Amino acid sequence: MQRQISVPVKDAKIIIRKRSIWSRVYPYRYLYLMLLPALVYYFIFHYYPMYGVLIAFKHYNFTDGIMGSSWAGLEHFRYLFQLDKFWQVFWNTIVISLYRLVFGFPFPLIIALLLNEVRKTVFKRTVQTIIYVPHFISWVIMGGLLISLLSIDNGVINNIIRFFGAKPISFLTDESYFRGSLVWSMIWKEFGWNTIIFMAALAGVNPELYEAALMDGANRWKRIWHITLPSIRATIIILLILRIGNLMEAGFEQIFILYHPGVYNVADIIDTYVYRIGLTEGRFSLAAAVGLFKSFINFSLLIMANKLSRMSGEQGIY
Repeated sequence: MQRQISVPVKDAKIIIRKRSIWSRVYPYRYLYLMLLPALVYYFIFHYYPMYGVLIAFKHYNFTDGIMGSSWAGLEHFRYLFQLDKFWQVFWNTIVISLYRLVFGFPFPLIIALLLNEVRKTVFKRTVQTIIYVPHFISWVIMGGLLISLLSIDNGVINNIIRFFGAKPISFLTDESYFRGSLVWSMIWKEFGWNTIIFMAALAGVNPELYEAALMDGANRWKRIWHITLPSIRATIIILLILRIGNLMEAGFEQIFILYHPGVYNVADIIDTYVYRIGLTEGRFSLAAAVGLFKSFINFSLLIMANKLSRMSGEQGIY
């Protein structure tokens, strides 16, 4: 007579749940194995460094280390919010980021829509290659090119302006023009790369929809408005949410290379401010507090943008 072993109901449910998870994972074990390096990368370089956030709440001393330094609580944040300079760089960050969003986000979409209407494959690929190239040029090299183009003395643009008898413009030294120069140079460098995503989304639109619209007498503009844009609306919204979630990222590398003390009033952003007070002046705790405040704003904007998207009936990022 065989002896039956009784298992508690709670333990039995846990065993069944584990088996159920394993049964779903095992058929895709090789895909999960390919995903493992990416998970390790994010853990090492994105999640583990979050431990350094403690610096913002301590009187950090390099010799004592993070855990050995004394606690400061919210002292650095209170000091930060009392600084007039901080609110100036905060405002500069918001203004430059909004310019980049308003002018930089729709431009790749417009170019993708125009290229989607091109029927000559050779011309289309040639244009795509030309506009992609600036993305692969570092801002160090791009900064030298911009100085050569926009310099008030021998810049190509100002030489053209002189040729027509107008007065040269100080694009990189005049506060009135510096922000505009930043935004348009950013668009020039990145719009080709961002166009790739929209082109990929456009490639998934069912061509039969265009054929049906053409049979109904819809012109090219109506086909774009009623077929193309609605078909890629989900992609546009997801990218817009991600851009809003990075609103406080105003482009550190670009500004750091192009700005100078003469345009600090309009060009000094949170990232450059953190660099100066953190590395140059050695005030690591205050710099960490500024960075944490910026990350909190970005996270809040991301959550709100995604919530508004789902409330309006669209698919968010989660």
